[in-house]
Amino acid sequence: MAIEAHEIETLLRQSFPNATIVVNDLAGDGAHFAAEVIDESFRGKNRVEQQRLVYAALKGKMDGKDADLHALALTTKAPG
Repeated sequence: MAIEAHEIETLLRQSFPNATIVVNDLAGDGAHFAAEVIDESFRGKNRVEQQRLVYAALKGKMDGKDADLHALALTTKAPG
């Protein structure tokens, strides 16, 4: 089942309400996306820790072989 960029943004916004979030559908297939999440909560965390927070915010949408979201290229950082 495909997912839309705005659905991903909504899930991320629930965990990161003050973040700058940009989600792009890379292949036009509703399964391969890129997301940039810039949030103060990432300050002091390494990239792996930041990305784990983002994956947790997706609430299982990437889990399993039949997941709604197949691939997500992530850029995460604290505001500059």
